[in-house]
Amino acid sequence: MKNSVMTQNNHDLSVSPYPADFRNLMNYFWNFVDNSNSEFADLAPKIQVTENKEVVKIMAEIPGIKEKDLDLRISDDGYLSICGEKNEENDKDNYFSEISYGHFRRTIQLPWDLDYDAATAHYGNGVLVVSIPKSQTEKQKFKKINVEKS
Repeated sequence: MKNSVMTQNNHDLSVSPYPADFRNLMNYFWNFVDNSNSEFADLAPKIQVTENKEVVKIMAEIPGIKEKDLDLRISDDGYLSICGEKNEENDKDNYFSEISYGHFRRTIQLPWDLDYDAATAHYGNGVLVVSIPKSQTEKQKFKKINVEKS
């Protein structure tokens, strides 16, 4: 029988002996810590991570933020932090507003051996795309094994 905890979004946070599950749990924890201390937690970007043989791409939806207000950092142990601030326009004629302003921070772990020095980032139309090439070591980790009939 496995020990299980369900979050508000019905995410199963089961205890597991597998390292990938532990990393997912740690990502959940760090994002909770990043976002729970801010009254503007809804500013935290939604993230999509994709990979192919050569590169890992991280896409983040960050509408309404200026490029100069974004701060990206990658730690040596593979954590990417996306920080920023959405500043309020000086519009004194507002009658009603549901727009959130303030600081946000989102941290994710990248479970690959990547060439962080060659990372690039582009921001347009409210979408940030960070591309980080895989290192030669990572590219060579998996090799196809031919299966022969016995």
